Amino acid sequence: MTLMEELKKTLKEDNFFLDDEGNILKNKVMEYVLKSDENLIKLLLRNEKIKEHFFKDINGVLLFEREKFIKFVDNKEFLPDSYTSFKNKIGLADEDGKYLAKSKEVVLVWPYKDCILEGGQEKADEKRKEIFHNVILAPDEIDRLLEPKVFTNFKRIDKDGEKNLENFRRDPEINRKRGLPEDTITDNLIIKGNNLLVLHSLLKEFKGKVKLIYIDPPYNTGNDEFKYNDNFNHSTWLTFMKNRLEIARELLKDDGSIFVSINHIELGYLLVLMDEIFGRENKLPIITLKSGTTASYRAINECPVNVCEYVVGYRKSNKYKGNTIYIESDYSEDYSHIITNIQSEPQNWELISLDKYIYDAENCNSWMDFKQKYGPAWKIIRFHMKRELAYKYPDRIVSLNTLQKPSKKIEQVLNISKKERNKVFVIERENDSPIYCYNGRTLAFFADKFKEINGKKVPAEVLTNLWLNVSFLGIGPEGNVNLPNGKKPELLIKYLIEIATKKDDLVLDFFMGTGTTCAVAHKMNRQYIGIEQLDYGNDSAINRLKNVISGDQTGISKEVDWQGGGDFVYMELSKLNEFYVEKIRDVKTTEEVLNIWGDMKHNGFLSYSVDPRLFDENIEEFKVLKLEEQKKLLLDMLDYNDLYVNYSEIDDAIYNISERDKKLNKEFYGGDENV
Repeated sequence: MTLMEELKKTLKEDNFFLDDEGNILKNKVMEYVLKSDENLIKLLLRNEKIKEHFFKDINGVLLFEREKFIKFVDNKEFLPDSYTSFKNKIGLADEDGKYLAKSKEVVLVWPYKDCILEGGQEKADEKRKEIFHNVILAPDEIDRLLEPKVFTNFKRIDKDGEKNLENFRRDPEINRKRGLPEDTITDNLIIKGNNLLVLHSLLKEFKGKVKLIYIDPPYNTGNDEFKYNDNFNHSTWLTFMKNRLEIARELLKDDGSIFVSINHIELGYLLVLMDEIFGRENKLPIITLKSGTTASYRAINECPVNVCEYVVGYRKSNKYKGNTIYIESDYSEDYSHIITNIQSEPQNWELISLDKYIYDAENCNSWMDFKQKYGPAWKIIRFHMKRELAYKYPDRIVSLNTLQKPSKKIEQVLNISKKERNKVFVIERENDSPIYCYNGRTLAFFADKFKEINGKKVPAEVLTNLWLNVSFLGIGPEGNVNLPNGKKPELLIKYLIEIATKKDDLVLDFFMGTGTTCAVAHKMNRQYIGIEQLDYGNDSAINRLKNVISGDQTGISKEVDWQGGGDFVYMELSKLNEFYVEKIRDVKTTEEVLNIWGDMKHNGFLSYSVDPRLFDENIEEFKVLKLEEQKKLLLDMLDYNDLYVNYSEIDDAIYNISERDKKLNKEFYGGDENV
């Protein structure tokens, strides 16, 4: 038995490295080799031939020759199934024999509607079949891929409907207020196309101009039923994110910030990645959200039950200054005392506990009398009495606080107040309210908690990084659009926009989905750019924003008194090979695949490594491949540098760009044909 046969036999002894049909998951083996996984090493050591070939004995210590093993397994002869054999035959195989993780540079993805890409797949999730398509391009495969692209299908959409775009708005007054060049585009933009390529196309106009980026990228939910491409593993997810975050940083203003939603599986890795791109010193506090409940099967199968999601934030530089935000709160029993003679000088104030104040008012000598009077509900009744007093006399109700690290002057007074009990000491401060010391502690008035929120004075507290009041329940109707497993509450976006921006600032979301970020930005009078590759039909961001313009009253509308109005510009990348990608994705039969091939070989832009003649000569072998393999093979034959029309080639007659589109593209790029 050859070494290759021995290795296959050994790997098949552990179902962990097999799919549901008993086939070896090559990429999974590779990933666990890179981790030097203990269980995999033990498995390999069971076989003497493998042990002899891939382990070196150094003074009685076995050293695993990992690079040698990787090169062997990554060889195109390892697991040459019918798909691989056919691919090799027509000239699509990688001749370098490199392990993918070492050579990949850019990840492009084409997920289906409503899917969630998955990084760090675990357990049964790793056995899913290859359904959605992703491409990993090495540096030598990237030619014109990241050049600015031609836009098409321009529309302006307002309360009167859709109309042809005449020109982009560039409001000098708005731009002066936000510190941007006066000729910066001030239109809201919704752009359809691959987000990485759109981001690169935005650089000329918007580099260094975006105040806030929020993204809700694809990440592992652990329970989604969509079937993923087995190649989209943890390392690919990181590359996918790195490509986009690097260009996102270039678009941010120096005082800008970026916030990324993520779950616990990739949280740690995302932090390391963003440390590298944005600088560890620019990390903001991680925001924790309660996104789920225990009312599901997870409560049975997992402990502790995961009900949290996170928002990771980074500033671009120390020029960033976040806004202080207050949220409505309520009475807290920390406010436990009442000043009975507030009209007196502070030195003569008398403080008694609210409990005693209530007991005296109710003619009770103690809590036992109060309990006897009100029965089992006595604690709830007492709380509501305290709450009523706090709202009625907020300038008399106080809490007794312990200061952390007080100044020497304050500490001296506090020490005196510890000795001279039940007496209030006052520390006057210039341009600030006095500090009141009592029995070694400081007084805080309930009245000081009142802030104006949404036009009314209410008790409030400063927003922390624990957002338990942001509910994921019942958000389905928001915007009158639906996205299972992917929609975020409008309140979440509202808080981020309030923290990081001011009116008219520019907000960017390049994983737009059904348009929550853009909808909230529209209602809050911020300019926005939204990018999305998928078409969600009736649940699209376009329809959501039309609802917003018409006065949508879901989500945050009542809080911000949204009445409707405004407009946005829609545009999309001008397709070349993307046209074939979308057609291939949706085909259902081999006959349809062959029809696309007939069109592709004459009108598509094929990879330099493809020989159409060899393909046609071996067409019968192609027909017996599985449909998903046929589709993937056709996708692999495309030149991904030619997914869309490059702006530098806008005047080339072969692309048939209309004069109107030429005019608007040149206006968008500032008339610079050398972008």
